[in-house]
Amino acid sequence: MNSSETQMKAVTIPEFGAAEVLRLAGVAVPEAGPGQVAIDVAFAGANFAEVLYRRGVVDVPLPFVPGIEVAGRVRAVGEGVEHLTVGQPVAALTIVDSGGYAEVVVTSADLVAPLDGLGMGMDVAAALPSNSTTAFLVLDRVARVERGESVLVHAAAGGVGSQLGQAARQLGAGRVVGTVGGAAKVETALGFGYDEVVLRDQVADAGEFDVVVDMVGGPTRRASLDRLAPMGRLVVMGNASGADDVGIPANELWFTNKTVSGFNLAAFSAAFPGDTGRALRRAVAAAAAGDLRVQVESLPLEQAGEAHRRIESGRTTGKLVLDVTAGGA
Repeated sequence: MNSSETQMKAVTIPEFGAAEVLRLAGVAVPEAGPGQVAIDVAFAGANFAEVLYRRGVVDVPLPFVPGIEVAGRVRAVGEGVEHLTVGQPVAALTIVDSGGYAEVVVTSADLVAPLDGLGMGMDVAAALPSNSTTAFLVLDRVARVERGESVLVHAAAGGVGSQLGQAARQLGAGRVVGTVGGAAKVETALGFGYDEVVLRDQVADAGEFDVVVDMVGGPTRRASLDRLAPMGRLVVMGNASGADDVGIPANELWFTNKTVSGFNLAAFSAAFPGDTGRALRRAVAAAAAGDLRVQVESLPLEQAGEAHRRIESGRTTGKLVLDVTAGGA
């Protein structure tokens, strides 16, 4: 870290708005409290969640340092932390209090996964905590996928979509289908474990499914409900389309034997850090074993605004990460 002992480099949100509001600034270096760990950040994942913070959709105090996941080395451990040591390579979720777009971040020790001996690059490790952890939690804990069941995933070429298809396979799902917004993304999505990939506006022809995962919202939410088989489960975990909320009549669920659940990683991590940490370590182990593929593209931290623009445009496939150490940081 090039900064002084009390100041570090970070990308901040000084005001809500478009990607241009993001600013590189000097901020105070955080310190680990009881049960926490401080991490010298090598790479930070770029996610739609941080776009929502920047837009003001999520009420956060300004100026705010976004960043819900990182990889780096343990800088310091707080009181009561015994399973992590200074200098240890780790991947971590920083989603509860954010702060990952910085040279140093602090998070709960429960939300950290050691990387010792795995031979995993820090860029790949930084791409795992949010999307891959979410994939296992959504399918295993929320949807409760059973062996042989069929799964439909929207936005299959995106960050979390690229992980959901592979996680479904590991959990024993039978038919796994993804949807994408355009034909250019079909081949990319097929590389992430899907049997079939269809255009989102043609999903009505895809048949029925035991589980549907929707992070798109709008008309896709209604179409998702229509694709559920009896006793099917729809998991709502985003609204990337920015569309107005879609009401789901409770009586319809009653008459058709269908279930709708929600999943929010930040809220789950705050309420169940132990469960979240176990899912994170499961994801890291799967990636290290070659059972979970992550497609990663890196940009310097200073280009966080460009990362946000790409995410908002829907042009991304796989995962964008920010190199915090680039440029002599």
